[in-house]
Amino acid sequence: MIDISHLYKVYGEVRILEDINLLIDHGECVVLRGVSGSGKTTLLSLIAGLEKPTSGSVLIDGDPIHKLPDLFASTLRATKIGMIFQHFNLIEHLSVEENVMVPLIPLGLSLESVQERVHKALKLANIEHKANHFASRLSGGEKQRTAIARALVNDPAIILCDEPTANLDRANALVFIEMLQSLHTMGKTLMIATHDPLFEKLEFEHRTIPMVQGSIVDG
Repeated sequence: MIDISHLYKVYGEVRILEDINLLIDHGECVVLRGVSGSGKTTLLSLIAGLEKPTSGSVLIDGDPIHKLPDLFASTLRATKIGMIFQHFNLIEHLSVEENVMVPLIPLGLSLESVQERVHKALKLANIEHKANHFASRLSGGEKQRTAIARALVNDPAIILCDEPTANLDRANALVFIEMLQSLHTMGKTLMIATHDPLFEKLEFEHRTIPMVQGSIVDG
């Protein structure tokens, strides 16, 4: 599903990623572990097509997202990839429901289809009771649930999580991990960039990939 080959990312004279080679199967859960600055976030950004590599390739179901123009990369992202960010990236003056609708805008769906998808995503993330609340009025855990619903609204096969528990207390972090387990059971392909020790002993099948200074190292 995700095929990364000889991937490099360089900013100026600084190598952020160096010769990353990685194959991730459909339905697999991969945990990228490493301290801040190890290249985890950059790797996720390249997989999502938010950035372009200096060299190397990233294939999503055979599609070379690293070569696609921004418009086509955005379309691929909208249909196949959901993203959950460390800082939630919600639009504070919009309601929970409206935030979850945002990824559907490029797809030109009917209002009925949009409402159906949003309702399903809110229910899956257990945040439907806050549908009409402004994002600015939510707790950290509620914001994360909204971010999860937004990531699920397009029913993507791949979900990328960038330090998803960094701004959550332990209780909410554990709830989030339970939700990841549910997504894994649904057959979603998960990639989680984190240095949270709670991910060291997940109770569901996963593969841990250590990263140090932009390179994948043997565990």
